[in-house]
Amino acid sequence: MIKRLMVVLGLLLLAQHLFAQELYVNTEPASNMATRSLGIRLEDQGYSSNGLKNRNTLELMYGASKNLMLHTSLYASDYYQPSRRFEGYSFYGKYRFLSVDSVQRHFRGAVFAKWASINNPLLNQEISLEGDNSGWQSGLVFTQLLHKLAISGSASYLRAFDNRGGYALPLGNPRDAVGYTLSAGYLVYPKSYTNYQQVNINLYAELLGKNNPGYGQSYLDVAPAVQFIFNSVFRVDLSYRAPLYNNMQRNSQNMYLIRLEYNLFNLF
Repeated sequence: MIKRLMVVLGLLLLAQHLFAQELYVNTEPASNMATRSLGIRLEDQGYSSNGLKNRNTLELMYGASKNLMLHTSLYASDYYQPSRRFEGYSFYGKYRFLSVDSVQRHFRGAVFAKWASINNPLLNQEISLEGDNSGWQSGLVFTQLLHKLAISGSASYLRAFDNRGGYALPLGNPRDAVGYTLSAGYLVYPKSYTNYQQVNINLYAELLGKNNPGYGQSYLDVAPAVQFIFNSVFRVDLSYRAPLYNNMQRNSQNMYLIRLEYNLFNLF
């Protein structure tokens, strides 16, 4: 029995190696994490505006089944006041409905949804469920793995609510938005696998866009990133996003991201 469990764990870890290049930094792929595994993320994002402003996010991710993955996040920042404070929370779910697998390649599709409850003033035109806006989001994502290259694209609809704390959405601000992403990841190291303790190095280029229909407000950012994976369980992400074009008031332009993630397999 123990030998069988070790074999299963080894296969799961090797699978993480094989598909490491689709562990995108700024977006989620259509693939899910392993069943009965738990991922713990600690993230720091920030930008410069009369000094450094930054937000910390604690995120827990759970592989409920081979098709269903669940997240919950807690946010704290000094974006809207001089000192840091707790801002709110969100829940995210993703269901994979399509899997076409072959040797060193696969094509997958998933539907996802997110819901956020946030206590912050509403100062921006961007609808962002990562600590800024209360609301919900739903969309589709498709991911193609081709050996060491993985390409993923998504499209989604966002609906903003008034924020908790009596912060109503200002008149003239949009309640609806459309989001879209295009991500590419490439495994640059190792050249070939010999064991699951090898360090993985992945390079990413991601395009992140939003549009507020009827308001003439939109942006498209490019977000290059590098990722290191140690012993198949510990991950370090570094990214910086900058606008290719932008006419939307928001916090997310020219923003850095640092993330640490640890994964526990076969928990329950």
